Amino acid sequence: MRCGRRVAQEFMKCPTCGKPSEWKDNPFRPFCSERCQLVDLGKWVEGEYRVPGEPLPREPNERAAVQDDHDQEI
Repeated sequence: MRCGRRVAQEFMKCPTCGKPSEWKDNPFRPFCSERCQLVDLGKWVEGEYRVPGEPLPREPNERAAVQDDHDQEI
Protein backbone atom coordinates (compact mmCIF):
# COMPACT_ATOMS: atom_id res chain seq x y z
CA MET A 1 0.00 0.00 0.00
CA ARG A 2 2.79 2.37 0.81
CA CYS A 3 4.45 1.83 -2.57
CA GLY A 4 1.37 3.17 -4.44
CA ARG A 5 1.39 6.32 -2.35
CA ARG A 6 5.07 6.91 -3.14
CA VAL A 7 4.47 6.60 -6.89
CA ALA A 8 1.65 9.15 -6.68
CA GLN A 9 4.01 11.63 -5.04
CA GLU A 10 6.76 11.14 -7.64
CA PHE A 11 4.55 11.35 -10.74
CA MET A 12 1.67 13.55 -11.82
CA LYS A 13 -0.34 13.99 -15.01
CA CYS A 14 1.01 16.49 -17.52
CA PRO A 15 -1.62 19.26 -17.81
CA THR A 16 -1.18 19.41 -21.59
CA CYS A 17 -1.11 15.78 -22.76
CA GLY A 18 -2.14 13.81 -19.66
CA LYS A 19 0.90 11.51 -19.67
CA PRO A 20 2.56 10.68 -16.36
CA SER A 21 5.23 13.25 -15.62
CA GLU A 22 8.06 12.83 -13.13
CA TRP A 23 8.08 15.64 -10.57
CA LYS A 24 11.59 15.35 -9.13
CA ASP A 25 14.43 16.77 -11.24
CA ASN A 26 12.06 17.67 -14.09
CA PRO A 27 12.99 21.12 -15.46
CA PHE A 28 9.63 21.34 -17.29
CA ARG A 29 7.35 20.47 -14.39
CA PRO A 30 4.44 20.28 -14.13
CA PHE A 31 4.72 19.40 -17.84
CA CYS A 32 6.29 16.20 -19.15
CA SER A 33 8.43 17.93 -21.78
CA GLU A 34 9.49 21.23 -23.26
CA ARG A 35 7.00 20.68 -26.09
CA CYS A 36 4.03 20.47 -23.70
CA GLN A 37 5.33 23.51 -21.83
CA LEU A 38 5.47 25.52 -25.07
CA VAL A 39 2.01 24.34 -26.18
CA ASP A 40 0.62 25.65 -22.88
CA LEU A 41 2.48 28.96 -23.25
CA GLY A 42 1.09 29.32 -26.79
CA LYS A 43 -2.45 28.92 -25.47
CA TRP A 44 -1.89 31.78 -23.03
CA VAL A 45 -0.37 33.98 -25.73
CA GLU A 46 -3.23 33.32 -28.16
CA GLY A 47 -5.84 34.10 -25.49
CA GLU A 48 -7.26 30.58 -25.13
CA TYR A 49 -6.67 30.82 -21.37
CA ARG A 50 -8.00 33.91 -19.64
CA VAL A 51 -8.18 35.25 -16.13
CA PRO A 52 -11.70 36.61 -15.45
CA GLY A 53 -12.04 40.36 -14.99
CA GLU A 54 -12.68 43.64 -16.75
CA PRO A 55 -10.67 44.20 -19.95
CA LEU A 56 -7.76 46.58 -19.51
CA PRO A 57 -6.94 49.43 -21.92
CA ARG A 58 -4.02 48.65 -24.23
CA GLU A 59 -2.39 52.07 -23.75
CA PRO A 60 -2.33 54.24 -20.61
CA ASN A 61 -4.36 57.00 -22.35
CA GLU A 62 -6.76 54.64 -24.13
CA ARG A 63 -10.27 54.38 -22.74
CA ALA A 64 -11.90 51.07 -21.88
CA ALA A 65 -14.03 49.44 -24.59
CA VAL A 66 -17.23 50.02 -22.61
CA GLN A 67 -19.02 53.21 -23.70
CA ASP A 68 -22.43 54.60 -22.92
CA ASP A 69 -24.67 56.74 -25.20
CA HIS A 70 -23.01 59.98 -24.04
CA ASP A 71 -19.53 58.87 -25.12
CA GLN A 72 -20.24 58.45 -28.85
CA GLU A 73 -17.98 60.25 -31.28
CA ILE A 74 -19.54 62.92 -33.50
